[in-house]
Amino acid sequence: MNDGRLILIAGALLSLGLLASLLAGRLRVPGLVLFLVVGMLVGSEGLGLINFEDYGLARTIGVIALALILFEGGLTTGILEIRPVLASAISLALIGTLATAVIVGLAAVALFDFSTLEGLLVGAIVASTDGAAIFGLLRTSTLRLKLARTLEGEAGFNDPVAILLVFGFTEWLLEPSYGVADMAVLLVRQLGIGVIVGGLVGWCAVQAFQRARLETAGLYPVASLATVALAYGGADVLEGSGFLAVYLAGLALGTAHIPAKRTVTSFHQGMAWVAQLVMFLTLGLLVFPSRLLDVAAEGTLLALVLVLVARPAATWLSTALGGFSNAERAVLSWAGLRGAVPVVLATFPVIAGVEGALNFFNIVFFAVLLSTLLQGTTFEPLARRLNMTTSEPALPTPLAEAGTIRRLGAEILEFPVGPKDAIAGARVRDLGLPRDAVVNVIVRDGQAIPPRGSTRLLAGDAVHVMLRQEMARQVPALLERWRRGPIGPVPRPRPTVFGRRSIFVVRPWGEADGDPARPEAIAGVPVVEQLRIRRDKEGALSALADGRYGVSGPLLVVGAREDLERWTRRKLATGVTESERAWLQTVIAALAADTAPARPTP
Repeated sequence: MNDGRLILIAGALLSLGLLASLLAGRLRVPGLVLFLVVGMLVGSEGLGLINFEDYGLARTIGVIALALILFEGGLTTGILEIRPVLASAISLALIGTLATAVIVGLAAVALFDFSTLEGLLVGAIVASTDGAAIFGLLRTSTLRLKLARTLEGEAGFNDPVAILLVFGFTEWLLEPSYGVADMAVLLVRQLGIGVIVGGLVGWCAVQAFQRARLETAGLYPVASLATVALAYGGADVLEGSGFLAVYLAGLALGTAHIPAKRTVTSFHQGMAWVAQLVMFLTLGLLVFPSRLLDVAAEGTLLALVLVLVARPAATWLSTALGGFSNAERAVLSWAGLRGAVPVVLATFPVIAGVEGALNFFNIVFFAVLLSTLLQGTTFEPLARRLNMTTSEPALPTPLAEAGTIRRLGAEILEFPVGPKDAIAGARVRDLGLPRDAVVNVIVRDGQAIPPRGSTRLLAGDAVHVMLRQEMARQVPALLERWRRGPIGPVPRPRPTVFGRRSIFVVRPWGEADGDPARPEAIAGVPVVEQLRIRRDKEGALSALADGRYGVSGPLLVVGAREDLERWTRRKLATGVTESERAWLQTVIAALAADTAPARPTP
């Protein structure tokens, strides 16, 4: 096959995948099912366009695709979003996956002519929910946010657990001396290394994104792809869980305020779709329909055990202390969609040479196809019937840049206001923006509204905020208040009243005093609010914890409002440069405009 024909076939398959996605939306069935069908249709026993039976290549494609999908899942979520349900998500990923594997495995031993290890291997293969299937389902769902975040976190964390179980049982079948203790060591080592590498790569990536000044926004996706490769490859080389490392690195970047975030997010959303299409089409090519007929009975029984027994029992067990109602646990039970992950895992024992592994692959494929059809088509109606849905999307649009103006030292952020956000109904003046940030425009019903201090924000608005790059560190805390409250400027502590005159200090600023542009303390007194930032030189005017004010920069000046105003006016009367005159006038105006109670001067 020449290059042109190969490229033509690849384009035709991607086009068929897109058509299948559109058709899936109309038929209300999971798109991955139709992607698999397309692969089977053009495969060896379909139209015969592509003859494919390379399990090793399919596994490689699946691993790369899953890494991209998990990274995108973490990137579009962020730690702050799943933190309230983190314990439940991890419990479902660990306890739930293990319980599902054991229940399905023992059922396979009882129903089929499998040994205990063979049954447990089959159970481990189907134990994991599929990130691509879950993320795809939630983006078109109106499920309550708590449940959506729990399912999303579970899908990100449970793949490594299932993979470790498959590795362990495969090794046990090939080497009888292998045992439970070896599997426990494997689990601890893989998860531990995955957490360390994922956390380290994620932290380094955040620092690099925030400090680097790349020439164009198009280079940032290159950096994020490098993050995916470093996280997965680093953990895998050290014999850790690459999938866990990739998901954690994605969570780190999704949580942080990084430049070109919308560009990076949009790029990885597109890459995740491409990965899904390629992975499902490849797995569809790998399946021979005639072989499925031989395992139809076994696959159907396994799917029913998985959907009706194993998943509900595992969910009830792992969420016993999660504070979920019975209706919520029922929805979590029914939302355990399988997909490409179990099919990819089924290739592992085939490649390892486990006896009867090809039969396992066909049984798993049939069971996954049936369970996904059953749960995927009925999940949303069940959630609505149990009153577990809202009028809002389960996964709202994440915060991202509307545009990047980094060359000018600023960025524009877009914040979509949800009905449950604390700023819904608040006035613009109450947003508690830093001094170097301003609401640029409010988009409501497709119309731009010029903001004023008295303008009220409504659910559904998109608030565009322009801020200086150096304010990036304050953004996460600010957004957390916008989502959960309290709304309004952060109240200053009540100043302490002393029976003596306020101390006034003037001296040169030294290295030990810290960063004069963003001081955390001035003359040993903590800064509670930064009122102004100096532009011509590094410096600022700040309100201090004891009620006084501090000026940082070439000089350190601390005193009560009246003392600082007198000093500033005397300084203006001397020979100062134009830039310093402008700064001193800014200080006087800021002191006059500040309405917070200052420390009394006896």
